[in-house]
Order: sequence, then structure tokens, then C-alpha cells
Amino acid sequence: MDKLFHIQPSRTVAAITLSLGLILGAGAGSANAAGGAPKPEKQEWSFNGMFGTFDRGALRRGFQVYSEVCASCHALGLIAYRNLEDIGFSEDEIKEIAAEAEVEDGPDDEGEMYMRPAIPADRMVPPFANDNAARSSNNGALPPDLSLMVKARIGGADYLYGLMTGYKEDAPDGFELSEGMNYNTYFPGHQIAMAPPLDDDMVEYADGTPATLQQHARDVTTFLAWTASPEMEERKSLGIKTILFLIVLTAMMYALKKKIWAKLH
Repeated sequence: MDKLFHIQPSRTVAAITLSLGLILGAGAGSANAAGGAPKPEKQEWSFNGMFGTFDRGALRRGFQVYSEVCASCHALGLIAYRNLEDIGFSEDEIKEIAAEAEVEDGPDDEGEMYMRPAIPADRMVPPFANDNAARSSNNGALPPDLSLMVKARIGGADYLYGLMTGYKEDAPDGFELSEGMNYNTYFPGHQIAMAPPLDDDMVEYADGTPATLQQHARDVTTFLAWTASPEMEERKSLGIKTILFLIVLTAMMYALKKKIWAKLH
């Protein structure tokens, strides 16, 4: 949508988005059976720690990566378009983004269902009508919903970032890579069927940020961390206020106790 982002040609979108989904949602049973993987390197995230917050620029870029690379296969079923206001989109931008999708509504006066442009109150429209349609379009695999992906994987944001940047063109010496598989440092067993989901210059950022593979991975991981915990900043703020209140209350109670016991002595 050239109104908000520069959309790259769809030459690799379908394959790439399928790759991301199967990477993130691959069956745990076969992966665990194949063996473990090293723990991804710990990354510095703006949202970590008691006082952590989401980087709004990274969130917008991450949404752009999701929209251009992931959205053709993966849903964000727990996120409504209006939630994008929390990451810096204006009301007009949200209306424009929503209107690009269609949702089923009705029945109308004749009792028929009909399609209409999505509105901000709607949940983000999934790429497929149902699971069977998704499997049919992806060689039998069901691309997972990404809403809670950061919470669903051990290692969270570090794991997702490591996974998306952990591909190697060639497997190490002595490692037998099955036909049609790709080597990934952080995927259990190191073998994954899908090709790398991200690459340099895959997305032309609207804000001019250099579009490296690492930047793409960092931004979309930040965005998925937000979709998994959109209430995080409010929760942390409330927690800090509660701690401060308890500190003040404790000091007051201690002073009151000293005053009462001073009279008794």
C-alpha cells in the first residue's frame, strides 16, 4: 500500500511468509526428537526490565515487516486494527490499513451475508478463510497465529531473533543435512525445511532505517513481543506505582508504630 509503506513485489512473499510460520510453529515433537540447539545470544531489548518500554519506531517498522512478509500466511487473531494506535499509528492511518481488508458481515435485509471493508474495531483479518484453506495453500502445513508467539517459545524474543538470523548457507563439516532441508543454528536438530524468511533489503523502511536482515529480525521480533503483551507498559507502570505506594505506606506505619510505642515506654 503505497499510501503508508512501499510494498515490495510479491516474488517471494508467499514462500517467505510460509517459512516464517513453519519456523516459528514447527512441531515440537519432531524437533525435540532431532536433538537440542544452543541457546541464542541474549539481545538488548528496550522492553526488558522493570522500566522497559517498547521502541515506537521499532514497533512501526516491525508492523511493516509483518505486513509485507508475514501477513499473507500468518494471522494476528488477538489484535484489532484499533490496537495499532498504541504503537503510534494515527486514527486515519488505522482506518486506511483496515480498509485494505474485507470481512464478512450480515445478514442484510434479504438474509444474505456480505463482504465489507474492515473497520478499526475489527480483529485483523486472517489470510485464509479457515484452517483447511491454509493447509491447502501451504503443502499441508498450518501457519500458526503469531499473536502470542513470543510467549509460546522458550527464550521468547531472543529465540525468535536468533532463529530468524541463525541460518547458514552450508551445514558444518560432518553434519549430514537431509535433502530439501536448511541448516539453522538455533532450531532444535538444526534442520528445517523452509528457506530463510528474511534477508537484507527485503523491506524498504518508510522511515529510511537501513534494511538489514538483523534489523528486520529485530523489528518484527519487537512487534511480536508487543502483540504478545500489548498491556506490558501499563502493567509495569502500575507495578511501579504499587511498589512506591507500599514503600510510603510502610514508612508511615513504621513512624506510627514508633510514636505509639514511645508513649508506652
